[in-house]
Amino acid sequence: MTLTKKPLQPGAVQTSDLRVALFSGNYNYVRDGANQALNRLVEYLLRQGVAVRVYSPTVKTPAFPPTGDLVDVPAIPIPGRSEYRVPVAVPARVRRDLEQFAPNIVHVSSPDIVGHRAVTWARRHKIAAVASVHTRFDTYLAYYHLQSLEPLARNILRRFYHRC
Repeated sequence: MTLTKKPLQPGAVQTSDLRVALFSGNYNYVRDGANQALNRLVEYLLRQGVAVRVYSPTVKTPAFPPTGDLVDVPAIPIPGRSEYRVPVAVPARVRRDLEQFAPNIVHVSSPDIVGHRAVTWARRHKIAAVASVHTRFDTYLAYYHLQSLEPLARNILRRFYHRC
């Protein structure tokens, strides 16, 4: 079923007009504060009549059931923290699902490869892209003894969030 896009008209938006595609690096496969907040956000949006589809890596035994529709994106384990995964691509099946869902808002919650691709997709389709910040990813480099790369990481993050 292909849904037609409803353009958002300033001042006349109803919650039932909203179609949010949420991209997350971890929506429910490990329990943490960020993904619990995102699941609560989706639960609230759904109660308000907003259509939401979540794009995130999945695992066979997630930490908790996802709220809403969850579409799996390919991911690889993070070195040294294999319980966490990094989304690495938006394959054709995910792009087709996204096109079919026809969002009018793209929400990204992690500045990973898939988050960057989602923002690019939104901009190409003239769809609003919004971001939420849940983690200071640039500080993770110290864990890997790569502090010298923090300025580069901050520049990448700045570019990512400025595009939203």
